[in-house]
Amino acid sequence: MVGPGSWGIAGNPISHSPTPRMFSIVGEYLGIEAHQIYIESSSIEDFVEKTSQIKDDIWVSCTSPLKHSAPTGLGVKSPGSVGAVNQLMRSGGYWSGANTDGLGFVSACRHIGVDPSIATLRIRGGGSAARSIAAVWSSEGGSIITETGRRALSSGPWDDRILESGQADLAVDLDASPAGGKSADLEGDMQVSVSYAKGASADEFAIMMLAAQHLHAWKTLFAPPRENDLPNLTEFLSRL
Repeated sequence: MVGPGSWGIAGNPISHSPTPRMFSIVGEYLGIEAHQIYIESSSIEDFVEKTSQIKDDIWVSCTSPLKHSAPTGLGVKSPGSVGAVNQLMRSGGYWSGANTDGLGFVSACRHIGVDPSIATLRIRGGGSAARSIAAVWSSEGGSIITETGRRALSSGPWDDRILESGQADLAVDLDASPAGGKSADLEGDMQVSVSYAKGASADEFAIMMLAAQHLHAWKTLFAPPRENDLPNLTEFLSRL
């Protein structure tokens, strides 16, 4: 398999992200090498300008604000109820994308022993990560209790899994600031954070989720034919 010329992370802030290293670790499993890149961009226009200077194919994970503007700015498809992508691939001059936030969250939950199909999740926030997680969590059969943060969770395919009240098995504040921002305290048997700081360890839930969504990106976007050659989440985390 021929890989890209460069892979890495794009958005702002990104200096704390281990994603470029994650690309290289998975690349070792598949026999692919590429140049690691950090593309610090606060607008899709700036991202387009910077990537236009890179002539080879590019694979990147992207954070805010790019994940929201990429569908319209690059003309890539995103899940209709989510309206954002967190993985981008430029191949032969054309961009494509995927959203693996929800898939990564659910996989990380299973990794720590929480079964979404029988669990209730309390979510604070209504941004693209919240919508992606709500979509996958509800599709697994789990229930959701919402907490309004900067914005409320909008209506979507998860509506019939929303509970007005009750006890949550798991809680997550998706309005926590990036790069290790503090989460609001939420009611639940367990609370996890999806925000990580530079140097975060592989036993932190946020890194488990990041690793899981990265593996899903290889399965669904970067290298679907090589899915069976990818490490599992436990193996991957042991390399970080």
